[in-house]
Amino acid sequence: MSSYSRVALVTGANRGIGLAIVRSLCQQFSGDVVLTALDAAQGHVAVQKLQAEGLGPRFHLLDICNPQSIRALRDFLLKEYGGLNVLVNNAGITLKGRVVNLSSTMSLVALKCCCPELQHKFTNETITEEELVGLMNKFMEDTKNGVHVKEGWPSMKLVPYAVSKVSLTVLSRIQARKLSEQRKGDKILLNSCCPGWVRTDMGGPEALKSPEEGAETPVYLALLPSKAEGPHGEFVLEKKVVQWEPGVELPAWLQLYGEL
Repeated sequence: MSSYSRVALVTGANRGIGLAIVRSLCQQFSGDVVLTALDAAQGHVAVQKLQAEGLGPRFHLLDICNPQSIRALRDFLLKEYGGLNVLVNNAGITLKGRVVNLSSTMSLVALKCCCPELQHKFTNETITEEELVGLMNKFMEDTKNGVHVKEGWPSMKLVPYAVSKVSLTVLSRIQARKLSEQRKGDKILLNSCCPGWVRTDMGGPEALKSPEEGAETPVYLALLPSKAEGPHGEFVLEKKVVQWEPGVELPAWLQLYGEL
């Protein structure tokens, strides 16, 4: 990729935290920044907003549920840049660089509220993608049948959201482990993170952080120095690694959030 310009890509980036991440990367990243969105009109509006601020992101349509859309983005990146340097997964490839998956501290809350058997499975250092998919399928089936609490899943508000973030955090750990085993020489650093409680459509107007403040940790991970050896395979909050274990201390703002 040495003959190409460097490129960072942010998914689900037409508003909220995703848009704030694009703005910050445009200001700090040495290379092009590609803003992607499911809706082309909304994506172009977001790009025009940033252009009015003197920034120059590019836009590409992306539906992460559509294989054809994913392939079109892949082909664009390969043709224009030879690959990808930084990927920030904000929506819910072959590259050399940084991968940041936006999870949530609610994943830790859900982990704490799971039964010991599920806690052990989700924190197992050798869990596979197949095993994780099996657990998620069981959660959906248990929820549909109204027996998820009996089966050891969390009894809390926002259960589907929280358990989905458990899955994302665990998947990030699995992917990081695979990268260390199979592509160690590429020096890819992959982490999941929580942006905090942010004033978005989901976070609500009472949240503690602006979208720009919520973008700080994801952008920090996206811009880790080229010689950095970590963090890798970690869950990061406020630019600090938080241990993925049920006994970890939760941030005080979760009590204010009121969804426990």
